[in-house]
Amino acid sequence: MKRFNGLSLLIRITIAAVALSGLISAFLLKRSPDYSGSGKVLLTICVVSVLLLIFEAIVFQNQTKKSIAKLATLISRTEKNSLMNFPAPAVIIDAKKTILWYNRRFAKDILAMEEAYGWSITDVGNIDLEKVFTPSGDLVCLSKRFYEAKAVHNDQKSALALIYFNDVSDFIELKYETKQSHKSIIIISVDNYDDMMANIRESEKAHIAVEIEKLIENFVEGTTAVTKKTSVDRFYIFMEERHLAPIIEARFKILEEARKISIGDRSNITLSIGVGRGGENLAVSEKLARQALELCQGRGGDQAAVHEDGEFKFFGGVSNSSDKNNKVKVRMVAKAMLERICAFERVLIMGHRYADLDAVGAATGLCCAIKPLVKEAYVVVDPVNNLSGTLIDYMNNNDVTHYYITPQEGLEKLDFNTLLIVVDTHNPKLVESPEILQRAKEVIVIDHHRRMVNAIEPTIMTYLEPGASSASELVTDLVEYFGEKSRLSVHAAEALLSGIMLDTKNFVMKTGAGTFEAAAYLKRIGADSIEVKKLFANSIETYHQKSAIINSAEIYHKCAIAATKEQFSNIRIAASQAADDMLGISSVAASFVMYESNSTVNISARSMGAVNVQVIMEALGGGGHHTMAACQLKTTLSDAMRQLKNAIDDYIRNNS
Repeated sequence: MKRFNGLSLLIRITIAAVALSGLISAFLLKRSPDYSGSGKVLLTICVVSVLLLIFEAIVFQNQTKKSIAKLATLISRTEKNSLMNFPAPAVIIDAKKTILWYNRRFAKDILAMEEAYGWSITDVGNIDLEKVFTPSGDLVCLSKRFYEAKAVHNDQKSALALIYFNDVSDFIELKYETKQSHKSIIIISVDNYDDMMANIRESEKAHIAVEIEKLIENFVEGTTAVTKKTSVDRFYIFMEERHLAPIIEARFKILEEARKISIGDRSNITLSIGVGRGGENLAVSEKLARQALELCQGRGGDQAAVHEDGEFKFFGGVSNSSDKNNKVKVRMVAKAMLERICAFERVLIMGHRYADLDAVGAATGLCCAIKPLVKEAYVVVDPVNNLSGTLIDYMNNNDVTHYYITPQEGLEKLDFNTLLIVVDTHNPKLVESPEILQRAKEVIVIDHHRRMVNAIEPTIMTYLEPGASSASELVTDLVEYFGEKSRLSVHAAEALLSGIMLDTKNFVMKTGAGTFEAAAYLKRIGADSIEVKKLFANSIETYHQKSAIINSAEIYHKCAIAATKEQFSNIRIAASQAADDMLGISSVAASFVMYESNSTVNISARSMGAVNVQVIMEALGGGGHHTMAACQLKTTLSDAMRQLKNAIDDYIRNNS
């Protein structure tokens, strides 16, 4: 074609030159005597050359059109053959998603040689056309293969579109295999091992140690996991995701198997398991596993925590926290805490919102103990919105020391030389004054509730002991080791005793040996149990309201559930006492009381220990500990009832 174009151009140039030369010669000979003969000849040559030029142009144009038409036919035929033999399946659909045409690979790989003309493209498989027409396309599974489907629109008015399918099965399988072979780290720790082994014979110790090792061996049996025993009560396990996923789905059956190993007549082995899953490398996974293990131990043990998608998921936790009663640990914590307290001039102590006798009692006892050690010490409590008005009035009327200030006064006293101590909660959303917590430079936390994921951070010290009955018990243990300069008054001792009695339901619930030792210490100081009992006195109206709540109760899966729409001043006190009293109903293992307040449904939960109400309340966004928990829901009373029953169903299903 290029040679033909060059020859045509040369002929045109030659003819044009001859015509131009003839025309010039004729003009020059016009004045010559011989013009008549020669001039006519030259003009004739010129005219003939022009005619030849026109003729050649017409002939060449026809040849060019034929060549272009022939070339277009070849290109069109090539396009059709290329599309028909395109190495990826391709299909053309119209605006109604109807299949108009497809190539050989589509027929062979996807249709298995079946006719599909006139089908809808969605009949072929689960294809999301909205995603297909995006730049990233859509991942689809067709005929047991994975394809990346992308579409190209036709610019014509017919609105046709071409969809081609890129086979990415090998990549997907490689990605899946990479995920399945990802290594996770599991740390298993035996709860309270030293204390359990302290009073048994050596032969029994050896037998229990063998049983624990058999338990771990059975746990990894049938997997490619590697186990390393780092101490008598701790094991590290490196396990692939393909084996870990079924264990998580089965909710760590090893926890149940461990509880079958008995120590003596009353004790059983329990485990705390931390799983570091999805870390970038083994170092990150090991760090996540240690964090998960610490959370399990802070929540009382007998459970597993898995770090997944940026959060921790918990399994198990059906046993009561053990009463460690470790006086050596308490003494060391008390000494370290005392050093930090004495480094400040002012100390503010606060509990949770709607502070009860345990929160205010613990804060009051601690405040009394440290007042001789610092310039100023106060308890921050809302004078109106609290559940311990009788205790506050009792202290104000009988003790010359000024203990209580409002949250606003606390903010005014807060400066760089002020230490904040939070008692009876470690949830930053539940403290008496979030503003004080946010502005405080240094914070100490003392709490007996099971550890939550989103705890108060940062702190210079956290004393979290879920095995204790109450925050008042923890404070009593600490004050005992504060030294002679720190002295409790009789009334402060009675405040601490009221907190212990509240959370133990008069030494019935969650009461260990340490609880009685703390109470005995307060009695030696001079605490009068009769005066403490008066702090629990209610008005006749509160008794009537409590009775009305109990009368509304229904039994659901051995759980007593009561709800009220009534609004009255002591609704929180009546609700908590009603929840306690309903545990006295025959065959009731847990009780729940629901009431509305400020467009929020509050739920108070109690149990005798057979049901972990903390797990149920955590499922609804709340928390607490094994036998006492609560939550708040921004919904209606009927919807809250539905959510509570669903949470109870899930708990029974997962812990049957």
